Amino acid sequence: MMNINVQSIHFDADQKLIDFIRRRADKLTQFYDQLLDGICYLKLEKGESEANKIAEFKINLPGNQLFAKGQAKSFEEATDLAMESLRRQINKQKTKENKTILSNHKEVLVEIENKEDF
Repeated sequence: MMNINVQSIHFDADQKLIDFIRRRADKLTQFYDQLLDGICYLKLEKGESEANKIAEFKINLPGNQLFAKGQAKSFEEATDLAMESLRRQINKQKTKENKTILSNHKEVLVEIENKEDF
């Protein structure tokens, strides 16, 4: 379970919303189990637009930090948009790590083959 801190800027978020955000953030651990912790900022944008609810997330993982922002008519919808963005970023991160691991293995195999040739 990932620890996520929820901060609402200039208003008090109800516990139901906070619980919703934490449940959604916990689901990210299904895609990557090395997520350390995170913070969520909830903001209301001034203006005439109905889509004035903003959810910003910073998620920490070893050696990196992911950021995503969602804006919609509700905080729940904004959270879902941001979570989808984070899920894509996590997949990119995993792909990058897997390529690095494969590259390292190939280098080791080449070294072993070169030593066996002697």
